[in-house]
Amino acid sequence: MSTLSVLPVLTSPRDDAIQLYRAFKGLGCDTAAVVNILSHRDVTQRSFIQHEYKTMYSEDLLKRLKSELSGKLETAVLLWMLDPAERDATVIKQAFLSGVTNLFAATEVICSRTPSQIQLIKQNYHSKFGVLLEQDIAVLTSGDNKELLLAYLSTHRHEGPEVDREMALKDAKTLFKAGEKKLGTDEKKFIRIFSERSRAQLAAISSAYHDMYGGSLKKAVKSETSGEFEHGLLTILKCSQNPAKYFAKVLHQAMKGLGTNDTTVIRVIVTRTEIDMHYIKAEYLRKYKKSLNDAVQSETSGHYRTFLLSLLGPSH
Repeated sequence: MSTLSVLPVLTSPRDDAIQLYRAFKGLGCDTAAVVNILSHRDVTQRSFIQHEYKTMYSEDLLKRLKSELSGKLETAVLLWMLDPAERDATVIKQAFLSGVTNLFAATEVICSRTPSQIQLIKQNYHSKFGVLLEQDIAVLTSGDNKELLLAYLSTHRHEGPEVDREMALKDAKTLFKAGEKKLGTDEKKFIRIFSERSRAQLAAISSAYHDMYGGSLKKAVKSETSGEFEHGLLTILKCSQNPAKYFAKVLHQAMKGLGTNDTTVIRVIVTRTEIDMHYIKAEYLRKYKKSLNDAVQSETSGHYRTFLLSLLGPSH
């Protein structure tokens, strides 16, 4: 569900392209105009604007934006201009390329997406970077986290709400025996169940686990695993139950305490605005007794702040 302005856009993509060109002309860029136009256009409109701009001015709009903007605003706007699957592929690649491989972001994106989204991400990754996503993961990650990501990318999972109660009980028992019941952990069992079961089925397994053993599957994962592997399993589990709650927490952790992790704030707001931002905002307010808009307002500044707040939409 998009949080973009519900008011109809009265200008055509051609008009927007002209306005953007004017904003770039002359001394300095009219950044406020650029932000105002692009932050209020949906994915289809943004695509049309890029097409019109290229047709009229024989210039790539993304390249122009890259040269006119800078810093965090540039990062956010350039990511926003991509379609969702290309954007996710880009976030994963950037995570792999950053000085210390930022596996946290790559793991989050892969483990929080639906099977149909993952198929599109894989296609975009290959066409954009000339290498299979699985190949990069095989080289750039290691251990149990590598096995989990590869399994999660390659396994076909059902996307419907149907649940097999008997299988849920069986899987809960398998996970208990593979983790809390034994000395050490049988990671392969966790990888198999977490990568093969649908979101609805995994939520049922989590519920069955609690009913049978009194503890939570989430706590079991935390006590039995660590590092990126733990992060991947928890992302899959939490997104099977409530993706909005998961992303509200990611945003809160990125903004709490001293300093702000802008990379995370940009990634989550830009990638979720046209998916489930209404729900994320509601979860944020419920859990932290402060609106997400207020948090972003206090942690950011300038055109960058304006852009993010425009994506978030009204505070109510």
